[in-house]
Amino acid sequence: MSGPYVIRGSVVLPEAELVWRFSRSSGPGGQHVNTSDSQVELRFDLDKTQALPPVWKERALERLAGRLVDGVLSVRASEHRSQWRNRETAAVRLAALLAEATAPPPKPRRKSRIPRGINERRLREKKQRGETKRGRSGRDWG
Repeated sequence: MSGPYVIRGSVVLPEAELVWRFSRSSGPGGQHVNTSDSQVELRFDLDKTQALPPVWKERALERLAGRLVDGVLSVRASEHRSQWRNRETAAVRLAALLAEATAPPPKPRRKSRIPRGINERRLREKKQRGETKRGRSGRDWG
């Protein structure tokens, strides 16, 4: 593993709270793949962790409710043929998922007021366009 995985700021994924499980990966890969456990499943108990600040933990539990099974978040990786690269992928994916779930909510959007000049210009251009189209009718050609 290439060191601590930062969620955000100084908060990192604690290595002691990560549970790894390995199994055979499906798909092509040759004779060696049939005998190696290259698929990785990484589990993180979000419900019982002490690594996250309480506010972040609450936010994550609420936002990831659909992905949790008994408060445990699991991520799977089997894109690579190497178990080590799949471990890296799963850990990075878990850290990114937690970073997104613990992010503060966006500021509420303030409705902007359209300047009067812009509105008047739009109406003037519409009127002009209508006059142009009305001038195309063949009524007066006769």
